[in-house]
Amino acid sequence: MLVLLSACSGSGARPLPATNVVLAGSTSVQPFAERWAEVYAGASGSSHVTVQAGGSTAGIRAARQGTAQLGMSSRALDAEEAAGLQAITVARDGIAVIVHATNPLTALSLAQLRAIYTGQIRSWRALGGADLPITVITREEGSGTRDAFEHLVLTDGHSIDVRALVTAYSGGLRKMVAEDPQAIGYVTFSQVDARVRALAIEGVVPSEFTIASGQYRLQRPFLFVSRGEVTGAARQFLDFVLSPRGQQIARDEGLAPVSLTP
Repeated sequence: MLVLLSACSGSGARPLPATNVVLAGSTSVQPFAERWAEVYAGASGSSHVTVQAGGSTAGIRAARQGTAQLGMSSRALDAEEAAGLQAITVARDGIAVIVHATNPLTALSLAQLRAIYTGQIRSWRALGGADLPITVITREEGSGTRDAFEHLVLTDGHSIDVRALVTAYSGGLRKMVAEDPQAIGYVTFSQVDARVRALAIEGVVPSEFTIASGQYRLQRPFLFVSRGEVTGAARQFLDFVLSPRGQQIARDEGLAPVSLTP
């Protein structure tokens, strides 16, 4: 009943026993993988699960090289990366765009959202609201949520306007939006509560179902990646993650499960 949680990958290590499972890769997936590993260890009582951070690219490489049975990625693999590998979606992470609870705005297009965050739209009047400045709030550089937002929303080399307010925590961003009627921000879907309101993007409101089904555009897959078929102890761990219990853990931790019926 041991879970080994490591923050970095090693090299030249001796081959692990068949009951050991090594996961390596995405820092966004890492805390959820650690939670799955913790619960799985208590349930199985035999397998050792090691979770190593290092980034999605490193996780994909580890799976290809066989230094990890399961790589972790918080983005889809490109064609070159996908060759010879199997990518399994284990959960989905949604990013909600939030405004103050009293803001009359209910929806934005991706183009409008991009214009707000690049500084092209600076007043609510341009969106049918009052002639008041928009308080744009973003996460800090290096935030996984910010990285995903930039990848999904910004295109053609655009970057977030330097005038945007920056905060280091999703909870802090939500608090700033809740206290400023002119603010807009983005948080992981699990952070949405009654103090703020999530906007529909391209006509789709974020929910567990729309994120799980892929209908909501601002979402990313959390993937386990393997070289060929997953077998042995790694297969048993993967089956646990995809089981109703494993998917309930994903939901409890703020992710959308892989599949969800309305």
